[in-house]
Amino acid sequence: MSQPETLRTPLFAAHAARGAKLTDFGGWQMPLHYGSQVAEHQAVRRAAGVFDVSHMRSVDVGGAGGRAYLRRLLCGDVGRLAAPGKALYSCMLNDSGGVVDDLIAYWLGGERYRLVVNAATAASDMDWMRQVAAAFHELRVAPRSDLAMLAVQGPGARAAVWRARPGWRAASHTLGPFCAVQAEPEVLVARTGYTGEDGFEITLPAPRSVALWDALLAAGVAPCGLAARDTLRLEAGLNLYGQDMDASTTPLEAGLAWTVDCSDPRRDFVGRRALEARAPSRRRAGLTLLERGVLRSHMRVRTAHGEGETTSGTFSPTLGAAIALARLPLATAAGEPAEVEIRGRWHPARIVEPPFVRNGKARV
Repeated sequence: MSQPETLRTPLFAAHAARGAKLTDFGGWQMPLHYGSQVAEHQAVRRAAGVFDVSHMRSVDVGGAGGRAYLRRLLCGDVGRLAAPGKALYSCMLNDSGGVVDDLIAYWLGGERYRLVVNAATAASDMDWMRQVAAAFHELRVAPRSDLAMLAVQGPGARAAVWRARPGWRAASHTLGPFCAVQAEPEVLVARTGYTGEDGFEITLPAPRSVALWDALLAAGVAPCGLAARDTLRLEAGLNLYGQDMDASTTPLEAGLAWTVDCSDPRRDFVGRRALEARAPSRRRAGLTLLERGVLRSHMRVRTAHGEGETTSGTFSPTLGAAIALARLPLATAAGEPAEVEIRGRWHPARIVEPPFVRNGKARV
């Protein structure tokens, strides 16, 4: 039986040269950290860090019916994007209302859109997108394996990008959150991210990614790996597909009800009927541990309203305490006590509403 292919981003050699500890993530060899996960986390909270996220898959949608297709595919409505460059965070659902994947959709003008989907689900996402696209005969759904992506995040991130690429400032300095602009041909600069901090996500041709990486490091940006990316996104209360949601979880149960747009009764997006017929019995909440310990996924949680389970957990460098996202009974509320089972013992915790940290400041 043949072994699956090991995938590498265009920056693999640059990571290895800096002594990154590499790990497998969805079949990709990715940097876990460059020596200190906590130092990388704090660099993003206090200044700027850069992540290689070229394993994420960009998908271009075009041709007649692009907008109608995405209004069918996504639970959010791309018809509400008011101008080219605007972005929408949304989910693709299956017929039972479960989350196939979460993604960002950028409107590039006319019937043209770019989607950015998760690395671990890229192949199955393409299968699903093509299945839904079968009813749209002049549509093009094209994965862009020729592109790389860098995420530059932190309070100093935008200024650092402009030091590295001064020519991009004119196009991007007025860019609002969840908006994108073409700074050069085939270079999309988006004011989006996955850390709870400001910054840019930059998509560009793969052969140009190493030069940008080197220029960002020369501008004082810290290289960061997947470990810091995970603690940052969890502090920001952001879901990770496969842990905090999956095909058996609806967006209503995953804290993503705000992504579901049912304002147009004529828009029959995939999974809508199931969502409208299926009232959630559980909800997403946050937990902070009230004594020493480490929270991980799949730990039992006890509340006054019944049991639940953690979906993601970590030690928060910003708060100096263990935190988790959890799926709990619907009646639970922020401020209530809970207990988490760790190695057979129950430990006291408090239920909170994420985010735990936003723009470098504690929120719980």
